[in-house]
Amino acid sequence: MNEVFKALADPTRRKILDLLKDQDLTAGEIASNFDMSKPSISNHLKILKSADLVLDEKKGQYIYYSLNSTIFQDVIKWLLDKKK
Repeated sequence: MNEVFKALADPTRRKILDLLKDQDLTAGEIASNFDMSKPSISNHLKILKSADLVLDEKKGQYIYYSLNSTIFQDVIKWLLDKKK
């Protein structure tokens, strides 16, 4: 759970997650929404993948990134359990 919160602490990673809410995207499509290098975006994606917040799937010559909704359900459950 600590990796999830660490990943969510960064505004760039939160914006990436926001972009993935609507559709699966390639790293290049994600990068086109930012004014930073593609290696920087790749690093952010690596952190999000490490926290299991995003999944990747190779389709042809591209890798598409998508939200891992299961982990978000786990986080919400954890938060609600802490309120008890």
